[in-house]
Amino acid sequence: MNPTPPLEAQDRPARLTVGVVGAGRVGPALAAALQLAGHRPIAVSGVSDASVRRAAALLPDVPLVTPAEVLARADLVLLTVPDDALADLVTGLAETGAVRPGQLLVHTSGRYGTAVLDPATWAGALPLALHPAMTFTGTSVDVQRLAGCSFGVTAPEELRMAAEALVIEMGGEPEWIAESARPLYHAALAIGANHLVTLVAQSMELLADAGVGAPDRMLGPLLGAALDNALRSGDAALTGPVARGDAGTVAAHVAELRRHSPQSVAGYLAMARTTADRALAHGLLKPELAEDLLGVLADAGDGPAARPTARPAPGPAAPGTGPDATGTGPHTPDGPVRADEPNEPNEPDKPNEPNEPNGRDHDGSDHGPDTPHHGPEGGDR
Repeated sequence: MNPTPPLEAQDRPARLTVGVVGAGRVGPALAAALQLAGHRPIAVSGVSDASVRRAAALLPDVPLVTPAEVLARADLVLLTVPDDALADLVTGLAETGAVRPGQLLVHTSGRYGTAVLDPATWAGALPLALHPAMTFTGTSVDVQRLAGCSFGVTAPEELRMAAEALVIEMGGEPEWIAESARPLYHAALAIGANHLVTLVAQSMELLADAGVGAPDRMLGPLLGAALDNALRSGDAALTGPVARGDAGTVAAHVAELRRHSPQSVAGYLAMARTTADRALAHGLLKPELAEDLLGVLADAGDGPAARPTARPAPGPAAPGTGPDATGTGPHTPDGPVRADEPNEPNEPDKPNEPNEPNGRDHDGSDHGPDTPHHGPEGGDR
């Protein structure tokens, strides 16, 4: 049963020509989703080889042009660039006269509302902030994943219905976020999505060190159940030695981590202290056990410094050992998505034409998810 009633004809936006500035992982997927709803992608800009390949795969036959030319051709423009590049891009487009009055200008950054679009708004653009709360792979699978995906929506009140209608047409669920709440909203998504990836990857590495042949297979059911329980029950779903107050077990964990993975000790202690605080506040951890537990965590923090060092990516595992690195996580045609993927080179600036900044791929997230790659997901997003 679809929780969102179908749009009546009078509620649908007019069929629009769509342009994308920043052919990272987010923009082409959203444009492809809009195309399925009857809108017409007409122009895309991208500065990297990966961006060009993505645009060709998701938006075949759509010409690759400059950012200014995208705005000249499109009624609705998706600005899918990294967060830190967005303000300069908008200012450059406005100052060079690329913005047309009445043009819908949409950014997908989780961090910003519509104020970042003010230079374009003063030039007559209609500003919308539509942030998909999903990580993106840069492949066609993203278009299907938009079904039921929540979007953080911020827009002037007079454009609210149009913003929400566009989200619904892409298969998403609009969630209204006030302008002032955007940074908190984005931080919440980053805590949940970005840090989850770090925790899962770290857990897989430690299981591999312990001799587990298929860490991904072991963790899948456990983490799936934990996520489902947490979404249903919140803090009541807490389990494990910290929530039980098993100080001796926690001390043993810390000792083993110091021996085998010192770079993970600081994160373990920080999460254990936070978990203990929440378990105690919700009556799950008995006060008489909390004292010993918190004492262990305090003492552990006084041990040898655990410097955060970059752990080299594991090589091919011997048969029966180590995680299958090729069987986990999203992939693009260019290989696995990595959060530490280096920036792709930028094209030289052209006179009197706003250059697309950074050339970075961004998943979103921010999102992001950027951020995930975000996410959280907003160069190319």
